[in-house]
Amino acid sequence: MGEVLSQSEIDNLLAALSTGELDVDEMQEKGDKQIKNYDFNRPTKFSKEHLRTLEIIYEHYGRLLSTNLSVFLRKTIQINVASSETVTFSEFTNALANPVVLGIVNFQPLNGTIIIEIATNLGFTIIDRMLGGNGQPLERNRDFTEIEMTIIERMVVMCMTLMRDPWKNVVNINPVLERVETNPQFAQIISPGDMIAIVTLNVKIGDAEGFMNVCLPYFTLESVMDKLNTKYWFSTVQESNEEDYTAYIESMIKRVEVPVKAILGTSTVSVNDFMGLQVGDVIRLNTHVDSELDVYVGNIKKFTAVPGASKDAYAVRVTNVIREEN
Repeated sequence: MGEVLSQSEIDNLLAALSTGELDVDEMQEKGDKQIKNYDFNRPTKFSKEHLRTLEIIYEHYGRLLSTNLSVFLRKTIQINVASSETVTFSEFTNALANPVVLGIVNFQPLNGTIIIEIATNLGFTIIDRMLGGNGQPLERNRDFTEIEMTIIERMVVMCMTLMRDPWKNVVNINPVLERVETNPQFAQIISPGDMIAIVTLNVKIGDAEGFMNVCLPYFTLESVMDKLNTKYWFSTVQESNEEDYTAYIESMIKRVEVPVKAILGTSTVSVNDFMGLQVGDVIRLNTHVDSELDVYVGNIKKFTAVPGASKDAYAVRVTNVIREEN
């Protein structure tokens, strides 16, 4: 972008031209041509077409990640692609803070690995939410404990697994997490001068906001670079049929946990009797010993069952399924 002049600078320039202090022809003769240097040691291996295709892939990935993380953390999460660029690997690592969350992922069947970088404040926000908090980041960053690193690794594995579907139109990948590092010095996966593409995702978890960077080395993507263009992308995209979509929704619903409770019976006692209850007192219920129990899923009665035991725990055996009347 050229330099933008302020209004006062424009006024001074016009005044100088009107008084003859500046000669337009002389300025044009002295003006140098704009020359852009090209470093042959660092050729641009990712074109704008490649970066645009990567943005399309990770826009899809951001939608998947926001949906799954929202269910996992039980909090509203917004994720969108902020930018994409090409830099050398050394420029990427030099810009990293310490500590930082770096997931080193083997991008099978492609050669090499990629890096998933999660901002430290997002890492502590996820940890706080997973441990029962409201999802607030720390005021001052610190090193992660072993327990916190276990939680972070679990989250990185989920983030890594969700990349399969967005990449399937280019190549069927099977990413495997090799390790999680918090020190950038231990994440040297390629030579410092090698070129990489960085796709930056803006992640907002409640009131906490930060960036998630996906580092994609040229060495890893070299075998599929011809497929990283929008023409190939849209020619291979196939709309999912209704059956596949229905099966996907069913598989997601089956993973949702619901509370199930069996009611032994109910009883009514006076306040005076309630206040006088002691250990060993017997409360008579409104059901018989051989009566079937009502089993509720949430607040809806769905089954009847008989009581029993399974190993050292109480259990019930379902005898009837209560179906809603049409």
